[in-house]
Amino acid sequence: MTQPEDTAPLKVLVLGGTGDARALAARLVTDTRFSASVSLAGAVERPDAYPLPVRSGGFGGVEGLSGWLRDNAVGALVDATHPFATGISRNAAEAARATATPVVRLERPAWRAGPADRWQEVDDLDEAVAALPPGARPFLAIGRKEIARFASRSDLDCLMRMIDPPGEEERLPRGRLVLARPARDADAEVALLSEHGATHVVAKNSGGPWGEAKLIAARRLGLPVILLRRPQALEVHSVPDVDGVLDWLESLSAR
Repeated sequence: MTQPEDTAPLKVLVLGGTGDARALAARLVTDTRFSASVSLAGAVERPDAYPLPVRSGGFGGVEGLSGWLRDNAVGALVDATHPFATGISRNAAEAARATATPVVRLERPAWRAGPADRWQEVDDLDEAVAALPPGARPFLAIGRKEIARFASRSDLDCLMRMIDPPGEEERLPRGRLVLARPARDADAEVALLSEHGATHVVAKNSGGPWGEAKLIAARRLGLPVILLRRPQALEVHSVPDVDGVLDWLESLSAR
């Protein structure tokens, strides 16, 4: 879609780091009604590429993000971060409120268990650690920052996957480390779990297609899944997908 010549494009900041954010960026880059950029937290050394201008690193809390929104005359803020990235989502909501910047949260639907799934839902990582039986061989698909919580269980033999190698100071549980991005191929996940002799999968209920392959693999192998429930949603306007974000942005640009 093209923008009328006498109308400036709406400046959009996308808080990214997810497959949703990349899909949204691919749509925004060709739409002349918007001038969009993406912000990444900088937690991954080799992030996936985006077709839009990217800034990396934190803003410095609510005050820093508020200043950035003002200084760059941002007309719309899109929070497309991970469902468990509660800190940045909270900061985004407060900064948007402080600067009167319209904000929307892309909140993809949570996964729901099917008849063949063996899920045990827990509220936090402490419950997840305690839920594993003695001598379990879990696949820990929870992100590198949380893996250290399982190091207290010396009886476990863990399979861990990270995008970047751990730092020397990071404490890991006993087991095998694989440096790779999450697979979207369920067959590949079945092969990985089978090779390790996995007895459980531990994951966060992130929703969306990007991490679902491990759950499909667990279903095929009949493995129990310990699934962390999502944090309580913030009181901001939310939509379930990229189309919902684009509809919301279109309504703003039409004003």
